Amino acid sequence: MHALFSDIFLPVTLAIITLGMGLSLTERDFRNIFVHPRAVITGLCCQMILLPLIAFGIASLFNMSPLFRVGLMIIAACPGGATSNLITYLLRGNVALSISMTALNSMITLITIPLIVTLSLDYFLNEETEIHLKVGRTILNVFLITIVPAYVGTRIRKWKPQFADGLERPLRFILPSLLFLIYAGVIFLEGEGESATRSDFMGIFPIALLLNMVAMAAGFLVARTLRLKVMNQFTITIEVGLQNSALAIFVAATLLKNHNMALVPVVYGSFTFFSTLFFGWVVKKIAWQSPPTGRGA
Repeated sequence: MHALFSDIFLPVTLAIITLGMGLSLTERDFRNIFVHPRAVITGLCCQMILLPLIAFGIASLFNMSPLFRVGLMIIAACPGGATSNLITYLLRGNVALSISMTALNSMITLITIPLIVTLSLDYFLNEETEIHLKVGRTILNVFLITIVPAYVGTRIRKWKPQFADGLERPLRFILPSLLFLIYAGVIFLEGEGESATRSDFMGIFPIALLLNMVAMAAGFLVARTLRLKVMNQFTITIEVGLQNSALAIFVAATLLKNHNMALVPVVYGSFTFFSTLFFGWVVKKIAWQSPPTGRGA
């Protein structure tokens, strides 16, 4: 059952979620991202540079286990994922930008995850450990779970626009339900030995929440300072603030074989959907009420 969930049910469900979001998009939405690349470049720079720096600052300032500090850095090294894409969709943000950032950052993190994790192990634990991500498998997963279903969704919208419009309202309930089903599977089928005790949770929760909130605030301030479009401002806010906790658990528990490090992304993943959804909603309201002057990307 574990292998069936991990190898088949999980990726298929993620692809269905991305397909559902793709129904709200057109080819032009994705083309505009690369014709006017300022937003995607800003978001990627925030994710790759600003977020790890924020995590390092928090890990250094607060009194916590060195293993938890590394766990925090692992989260910061991971890209966004289906969760951030879905929140952007629910808040009617720039879904094409969100999916594009997830796809591009997933490729880039093949280099940055090993680098950041290796430096973190050396700094916080004085350990030298090499980790390796499977390049071919990662690229294939990004292609099959992110790019292909999103493109199929745009084709359906082009061929059957009324059908796509009719699905928009029910999908806003169906897609979150599918995501929660995935979380339940990760917790109950893949959480072997990684469940946090109450004291662990209470110790990790405020630190993980701080990372989530500070990252979103920083992403929003950067996007707003650069006078990007309002829709892109809160989209980048969500992408920078919410990382792929499932991947972080995999890196910590499977590649590094350390369940204490994995506790941080386990706790992080238990609440960040709701905190990010709420923060993104607040940022959206603030941005629309007082948009910056000038034209942005």
